[in-house]
Amino acid sequence: MDIGGTLVKLVYFEPVDVTAEEEQEEVDNLKSIRKYLTSNVAYGDSGIRDVHLELRKLTICGRTGNLHFIRFPTQDMLGFIQMGQDKNFSSLHTSLCATGGGAFKFEQDFATMAGLELCKLDELDCLIRGLLYVDSVGFNGLPECFYFQNPSDPDHSTKHSCSLDNPFPMLLVNIGSGVSILAVYSKDHYKRVTGTSLGGGTFLGLCSLLTGCQSFEEALEMAAKGDSTNADKLVRDIYGGDYERFGLQGAAVASSFGHMMCKEKRESVSKEDLARATLVTITNNIGSIARMCAVNEKIERVVFVGNFLRINTVSTKLLSYAMDFWSNGQLRALFLEHEVQNPYP
Repeated sequence: MDIGGTLVKLVYFEPVDVTAEEEQEEVDNLKSIRKYLTSNVAYGDSGIRDVHLELRKLTICGRTGNLHFIRFPTQDMLGFIQMGQDKNFSSLHTSLCATGGGAFKFEQDFATMAGLELCKLDELDCLIRGLLYVDSVGFNGLPECFYFQNPSDPDHSTKHSCSLDNPFPMLLVNIGSGVSILAVYSKDHYKRVTGTSLGGGTFLGLCSLLTGCQSFEEALEMAAKGDSTNADKLVRDIYGGDYERFGLQGAAVASSFGHMMCKEKRESVSKEDLARATLVTITNNIGSIARMCAVNEKIERVVFVGNFLRINTVSTKLLSYAMDFWSNGQLRALFLEHEVQNPYP
């Protein structure tokens, strides 16, 4: 489990090479838990199993099986622990592997409510090893990693697969509730360069305040329909066109939400416009910081990961454009299929 500030991500390995003898020896609790986790796509009101992300026929610890990916809001963690107690998880295992801040925050709850001990692992170690693992096994025969070719030309930008066979050094930008940026030189040698508190939690929090949206999915749906230029002040709004001396295009954002100081603009802007402007503001800030870190660390490969990118095509395209444009084509933004949840058809 990765227990983050906003979401809990759970990975469950289901063996498929169970022999008839093993199946006969399995206790009822194990059969019940396996059936519950693999037969459902929804758990309660908020738990989701992302069926399209399932990795099939992997060999782990000498067993062949499938990896299932489940997520639910961190605010529902006590309900998950209660389920663990109800299904008697502790009769099978007395410990669960967990990472993220919640592995510390909820440790005592797991012990007292469900009789389970958390085997805590460092989240950045897990992030790097997990990234390298999913890239090595691929996406059921297809590549895991991808980038956008010609990101500065939206009409001709195309998605291309790539590999992390020789990934080091790389800049790893982990966008969750907040953002951590790592310079990675090997799977065991890395440093945290910097971070920012303006991440996915900021986007959802501000969108909730500005639009009244109730979920990340609703916020992104609103943003997809909005026009951020109705809230943001652009270079052309100030210069009447491009700022040619410094290569600033007229369409570049000069002041995020800059139009909102004008009463008439505030009265005409829509909730969708505000959602889009919020998304663009957060994404541009992350892209700017990532680029500066890449230049400072002299690293050309930048990999963006984290739940903020889930079903978030707007941000992946913006990050690709920002890396390419401001580096004159020297930096390429890379993404993972399992992060953006944009599976191959």
